[in-house]
Amino acid sequence: MLTFIGLGLGSEGISLRGLREAQEAEVVYAELYTSLIPGLDIAQLERRIGKPVKIVSRKIVEENPQEILEAAKQGKVSFLVPGDPMVATTHVDLRLRAARAGVETKIIHAASIASAAAGLLGLQSYKFGPSATVPFLDNLSTRPYEITAENLRHGWHTMLFLDLREERAMTANEAVEVMIGMEEKLRGEIFTPDRLLAVVARAGASDCVVRADRAESLRSEDFGPPPHLLVVPGRLHFVEAEALEVFARAPKEVLQWHMNRR
Repeated sequence: MLTFIGLGLGSEGISLRGLREAQEAEVVYAELYTSLIPGLDIAQLERRIGKPVKIVSRKIVEENPQEILEAAKQGKVSFLVPGDPMVATTHVDLRLRAARAGVETKIIHAASIASAAAGLLGLQSYKFGPSATVPFLDNLSTRPYEITAENLRHGWHTMLFLDLREERAMTANEAVEVMIGMEEKLRGEIFTPDRLLAVVARAGASDCVVRADRAESLRSEDFGPPPHLLVVPGRLHFVEAEALEVFARAPKEVLQWHMNRR
């Protein structure tokens, strides 16, 4: 049995059910490359579970997960992942590999940034279109710009995840710079300095930061350490606009400009 267990968004984000499942497993693996978990202490997590947690790399999970699958054939294996399992494609792929190998799987859910960001900002979750990842400049892609453009045409909100590598995580400031740079080249009036943006930093942590303003205003603001997330609001309901003003300190004039522009 291979059980995928979500670690949620913070150091205490694992559910009671997930913790109990990990405690009952013979072997516990974890991947921490798909997202950052603020305040996560692996040694403390191991003490709670009562056994070692083996951290596995992207290469093992995505290219050579045989060790994990063989252990799951022999007994109960828990696989810990940031956020909610199956949000990342890499986890779906591993589950499919397990199914092909005849290994039974189970999922224990936890909080996900996909729902948490919408809630923190007061935006309606069903109004989000497809999401994309803003890449570092050495791996530049126009996909986040194109996805945002398509969503805005429909009036949908866009969630932009930020690139993450083993050595560092992209900040919201860097992401704004990247996207404004794309605007200067593509000239689609999608990511101008006046565009209303929202930043969610360290969702689920006690020092979570939520801000909304013009892109130009946010590009130099200090949001603290990652993980960060960008949201590009689409057409706003008046309740959503009020929520951005109250919860994300969006200036009234910026919200008014945005709503009139739509």
